[in-house]
Amino acid sequence: MSVSSELLLAVEFAGTGVHPASWRRDDSRAEELFTSRYWTGLVGSADRAGVDFAFFPDTFGIASETSTVRGRLEAVGLAARLTAATTRIGLVPTATVTHTEPFHVAKAIQTLDHTTLGRAGWEVAVTPGAGPVALFGRKGEQDVVSLWAEAGEAAEVAARLWDSWEDDAEIRDVATGRFIDRDKVHYIDFTGEYFSVKGSSIVPRSPQGQPLVAVTVTGEESFDFAARRADLVRIRATDAEVAADLATRIRTAAGDRPVFVLLDVDLLLGATDTDAVAALAQLDAWTGTQYVSDTIVHVGTAAGTVELLQDIRGVDGVTLRPLALPSTLPRLVENVLPVVRPAVVSATGTLRDRLGLPRPANRFASAH
Repeated sequence: MSVSSELLLAVEFAGTGVHPASWRRDDSRAEELFTSRYWTGLVGSADRAGVDFAFFPDTFGIASETSTVRGRLEAVGLAARLTAATTRIGLVPTATVTHTEPFHVAKAIQTLDHTTLGRAGWEVAVTPGAGPVALFGRKGEQDVVSLWAEAGEAAEVAARLWDSWEDDAEIRDVATGRFIDRDKVHYIDFTGEYFSVKGSSIVPRSPQGQPLVAVTVTGEESFDFAARRADLVRIRATDAEVAADLATRIRTAAGDRPVFVLLDVDLLLGATDTDAVAALAQLDAWTGTQYVSDTIVHVGTAAGTVELLQDIRGVDGVTLRPLALPSTLPRLVENVLPVVRPAVVSATGTLRDRLGLPRPANRFASAH
């Protein structure tokens, strides 16, 4: 389903770009990568241009390749910094649940939803491998089935915590000194295979009630998670037909529950096609390997990007992943968005309002 005939537009803000050598470009701004100025400038420009969602990838561990930026800012904290620098764009940080307590993730996303007045989402991810296990030293390595089963429990815990305060639990009665109605703040009493959480949350119910949940489908386990729990589903496909087929499968598996499917598109833009191809060749020369992606790649001009977007069918939107972020994003903002979004309307309401999704009823309020 889609909120209109227009594609939803998202941008993934990944360091200096998704190409591992992007930091070596003269215009990479790599020296600013760990400053707020870098992020507020880039995300702020996307916000003003009408981009619907900003995704902030994150994972545990530091890249071992010498050509890759070693280190990153934590995604939820970064999104929090961008609250005051944006007005309409949805902020969707990744928070991996493999070595993280869902209570902490839930209250952080809930806080972000409050401070953005309902523009928060959470991209759920898992972290496989022995390296991250060694960083934490709390449990052994898990297989992919276990990782996503744990993620399912974490998402369930978060959803219950987000409902643990009823909407009218805050009474702020000065005369009696009662800030909350204790009968409207609930224990969640969750016990599963991976987590045992009593609750309640320390954060009151947020503007969306349930912040949007996103996930990137990379296999059958993440597909099942997407069908059961996600509002935004990111997919990867090397052509539009495969993408449309996967989107149909996801919607069918989700049943009556609405989901919005976004196709990842990797892109590197230049003034001409020749310039863009030469730029990619230089990036590949620095890594010594050819850039290979599991999704559609566009290397060319802004005009070519417009044509690509106009030809996409069967999905609700796209997530644009710049290979070199500081150079490609301005071309998107200045030359692509004005064509595909000629009139940027000031967004009102929450992300759920803008997507036509109802605000979920509080499960505990209906229970008494």
